[in-house]
Amino acid sequence: MAKRVSTLPFTRLKYFYSAGTLESAFCIVTDVVPVPPLTQLGLPGFESFERMTANGITYQDLYFVRRDHAADESLHFHELVHTVQWRHLGAEKFIEAYALGYLNAGNYEGNPFEQIAYALQDDFARGDWNFQAEPQILSHLREVMENR
Repeated sequence: MAKRVSTLPFTRLKYFYSAGTLESAFCIVTDVVPVPPLTQLGLPGFESFERMTANGITYQDLYFVRRDHAADESLHFHELVHTVQWRHLGAEKFIEAYALGYLNAGNYEGNPFEQIAYALQDDFARGDWNFQAEPQILSHLREVMENR
């Protein structure tokens, strides 16, 4: 069952994301994170992406986290980065830009969408309180979209 992120028992997310983002995002805790069958859809180059054992994945304003990572607030922080990216780009542009970022990098870790998510997640996990996530995400998105 999907739960509104604003109702999850986390204490720090509200200091990094707007109330509107936390109200409009939803989370589903699951045993297996659903990864799209991109190669079956005729998109070559995503085989390793499909084989990853992801702890979380985001589709627009809904993200999935593995049950064994459901209490990891920094993972929820990371997935919220992607909800902000989806919201500001829209589905079509997000999918295109994320896919191109993955293919151009040749791997998941080099994808600019993941690089900013992990960088901000690391700051959050270290206890850095000196930033708002959404302005940084939007600034990074502008850079990524200008440099495509």
